[in-house]
Amino acid sequence: MHEYGIAYDIYATARRTALDHNAIHVTRIIVNFGRMAMINPDQVSFLFETLAVDDPVMSGAEIVCEIIPPKTRCVCGYEGEEIYVCPDCGKLPTLIAGKEIVVKNIEIDTGEE
Repeated sequence: MHEYGIAYDIYATARRTALDHNAIHVTRIIVNFGRMAMINPDQVSFLFETLAVDDPVMSGAEIVCEIIPPKTRCVCGYEGEEIYVCPDCGKLPTLIAGKEIVVKNIEIDTGEE
């Protein structure tokens, strides 16, 4: 179950970032999920919420999942979203983006106005 490990990494990254910046609470985490990462963002969100529920710094933090489409490049010069067959030459294009899982933004509350 890769989703648990990913949810834990997101949780740990956000918590560490919050504590490094003297935050009292994490309010929102935006995560980019590449469509080709083969991960279910809904499961990651559920597992994240389960991990965060008893942590006063993380409890109630909203996780926003943004899906990133694949990007490919072919030796013929084609660049686009076609992942199986290059529409220009018929060869197999190389996936250059769309497999990543990246914490894009962490919003925290430091208690300061």
